[in-house]
Amino acid sequence: MPQPHLLRLTRLAPLLLALALGACATAGAPLGGKGPTAMVAAANPMAVEAGLKVLRAGGSAVDAAVAVQAVLGLVEPQSSGLGGGAFLTYYDARTHRVTAYDGRETAPAGASPEMFLDEAGKPLPRGQAYVSGRSTGAPGAVTMLAMAQRDHGKLAWKNLFGEAGRLAADGFPAPARMAAAAASQAPQAAQPDAVAYFTRPDGTKVQAGDLMRNPAYAETLRRLAAEGPSAILSGPIAEAIAARIHAEPRPGTLTTADLAAYRPKSSPGLCRPYRAYVVCVPGAPSGGPAVLEGLGLLVNTDIASRGPADPQAWYLFAQASRLMYADRDFYVGDPAFTEVPIRGLLDPAYLSARARLIGETAGPPPSPGLPKGAVARRPDATAEPGGTSHFVVADAAGNVVSMTTTVESVFGSGRMVGGFFLNNQLTDFSFSPRDKSGALVANAVEPGKRPRSSMAPAIVLDRKGRFVAAVGSPGGPAILAYNLKALVAILDWKLPVDQALALPNLIALGRFYAGETDKFAPGVVEALAAKGVSVVPAQGAEGSGLHAVVATPDGLIGAADPRREGVAKGF
Repeated sequence: MPQPHLLRLTRLAPLLLALALGACATAGAPLGGKGPTAMVAAANPMAVEAGLKVLRAGGSAVDAAVAVQAVLGLVEPQSSGLGGGAFLTYYDARTHRVTAYDGRETAPAGASPEMFLDEAGKPLPRGQAYVSGRSTGAPGAVTMLAMAQRDHGKLAWKNLFGEAGRLAADGFPAPARMAAAAASQAPQAAQPDAVAYFTRPDGTKVQAGDLMRNPAYAETLRRLAAEGPSAILSGPIAEAIAARIHAEPRPGTLTTADLAAYRPKSSPGLCRPYRAYVVCVPGAPSGGPAVLEGLGLLVNTDIASRGPADPQAWYLFAQASRLMYADRDFYVGDPAFTEVPIRGLLDPAYLSARARLIGETAGPPPSPGLPKGAVARRPDATAEPGGTSHFVVADAAGNVVSMTTTVESVFGSGRMVGGFFLNNQLTDFSFSPRDKSGALVANAVEPGKRPRSSMAPAIVLDRKGRFVAAVGSPGGPAILAYNLKALVAILDWKLPVDQALALPNLIALGRFYAGETDKFAPGVVEALAAKGVSVVPAQGAEGSGLHAVVATPDGLIGAADPRREGVAKGF
């Protein structure tokens, strides 16, 4: 990859951050006596502005989502992009229907269950696997967006990439998070393509505020606008992707035929009642079913009558999380390849019985339950890294997109084609593919299979089908806990959306309790420890990047996680 054209600017980053924080703080303020009826909440102000520009031009929520993703792939390439995958949940205000779109990557025809084992039959070190050619699946984010845009778009597809193309060609100030990732110890940041892209002419790493240009990305967007997703899945770009994947170290098997064969999926959203609401998510292999199970467990507790300063509320949250993770990690995989007992996992009687396992104090890690429809299975060894983004778009007609998008871990595989990074999504499969009997585990690699995901973009309705809220987050496996926290805070504790997203994070999985110990109310961490929940400061995990939009009598209110660079703006 050629070096980008980089020009040092005079400390633009602090100014941009100040503007971003100001936009976030005023996003929900009433405008002319009535709040916004259209809104974008995303991880970077430039992406938000691109989405708003499309909405102001009369575009739909899905039209704006295409523009947002195109910009995020440029300014937040450590998290998502044209070479990655996504799940999208869509609310149609006219029909009150929720549709889930699956743009998860697929394993190539040449993949095998043992592809992440070394010559001695042992699982590859994860750092080696991440940067290998084997890690990349056929990308699905763009073709999934094209499917959703055909269903729900109002503007011409070719007109949705103008802002991203302008930024790529004319330049954009390097965001602080991107610069930090480029200078990190992540193995992808040390790969030749990433080093070339993020190195300034004087040989030093890009810094926040540097003006970056990516002419290759601008050209890819030009082709994408003219040709649709076939510009990536066939032709010269597809040939370049296959060639890059077949390069050392540990070449992959993905071919141009695999790329051309990729198909996104759509289906009715997976929806379940939660108190006075209905929560809708994508189905398996997403993390949506797990989030619904977490809510279904908590509905059997008194968490709603408590609040974020109450240690018992966090205790209940932690124990429900452990049960949720135990079932998810045991049963969920690609339903086209493995039986996933969704109905059994979400059956109210099953959830009530599982919730009764929550005792007065924390016990040993819970075992998976035995829901109706379960088949004999053994735990797998999936270890899901994080390199993901989430955004929400609501248009003036009341339609809403909640989309979680990813290249997997930081900068995907670290390999670039056409100005964008390739995903390393196949490392979401279990590296140990078989149980002691030799049978494949639920999340083993198989040709054409989609790996299990924690991504769970949610849309909440009232019992009459009216929009209430949309929420989601990046964070690897912690996505489930982040989303669950936000939903409880918004729906049960009735917190303002910005306060809900800013609440401390707590991840409870097996024997592992990690969280933002310095952010809990006084006495909470100590009280949890007395109940057997010893929370350690979260280290080495991807933090949350929650984005949400809620409906109020005064209009829409949006918020962005204060832990990242995002904003929420509307009109």
